[in-house]
Amino acid sequence: MRIGDVARRSGVSARMLRHYESLGLVRPTGRTGSGYREYSGEDIRRIFHIESLRSLGLSLREVGSALDDPGFAPAELVEDLVRGTRERIAAETSLLTRLLRIGAAEPADWEDVLQVVALLHGLGSESAGRRQRAALSSGEESAVPVEALVEAALTEADPHVAGALRWALAQSGGGEALPLLAEGLGSPAAEVRERAVRAVAEIADDEATALLHEALGDSDHGVRGHAAVALGLRGADEAVPALLDMVVAETNDVDAADALAALAARPGRAERIAAGLVARLAAEGADPAVRRRLAQALADIPGDTASHALESLAHDEDRGVALTAGYVRSLRETREGS
Repeated sequence: MRIGDVARRSGVSARMLRHYESLGLVRPTGRTGSGYREYSGEDIRRIFHIESLRSLGLSLREVGSALDDPGFAPAELVEDLVRGTRERIAAETSLLTRLLRIGAAEPADWEDVLQVVALLHGLGSESAGRRQRAALSSGEESAVPVEALVEAALTEADPHVAGALRWALAQSGGGEALPLLAEGLGSPAAEVRERAVRAVAEIADDEATALLHEALGDSDHGVRGHAAVALGLRGADEAVPALLDMVVAETNDVDAADALAALAARPGRAERIAAGLVARLAAEGADPAVRRRLAQALADIPGDTASHALESLAHDEDRGVALTAGYVRSLRETREGS
């Protein structure tokens, strides 16, 4: 079969067939009496093999090596191709995301584009200091799309950078951020949910409060704890049981006690909260460490119930509990007398 016939049947141009021949990929088995290339059935099968391998993304050099290597392992080749393709997809996806975020910032000129690019690079830097500066700049200039800030906040492990990112999101007003943070609250990873709830806690609106109520039922105690503290500071009675649990378990117990005190300062709530703390004293009475923490939590709860509980604890059999309760009583008496 001559080269023209091969080109028509294979779909490979005569020019490309000559190129394959110049590279040694295909060698026609013979020539006609007039000197024309003559391709055999085996030659044509090799051409189809070349095209098939090229369609998988191999270079012509890699195609030749694969076809001429007697120890060629297709499984290894496919694995390498899969890995390379995933890397290219990841790179292209990253570029697309970056372009979409630049577009979302609605830059007015190239100076704005360069500013957004610089901030996005800063958020992705290996340097915690650069990430923190980028986050703070984002909050001040509102140049970085909220989506990028949320993604950074949900993945940031450095506490200082994370704090700056939460501040930047709060500065954004929360409107665009909250639906994205809600997705973070649905993550299977507890650390992501905890980062999400901490970001939500710094946004002061009704939608954020509703998300905090949902997080109060989370299976992870860290997520529940951050939600409970935030809700307590917002005056939500539903947070009280979780806050009491935190004091007993010594899980962020200082913040939990502060939230209980904030709730107790609202009309009609002090006695109920004091009663809850007293009930925990009865349940956990065998553990002096728990009694000390409960005594400390009673310090800023006004009313007779808290005062009577502290008076009883001032005579506790454990010296540490008694000293703590006595000190707290003296502080309360000082405040009430001033």
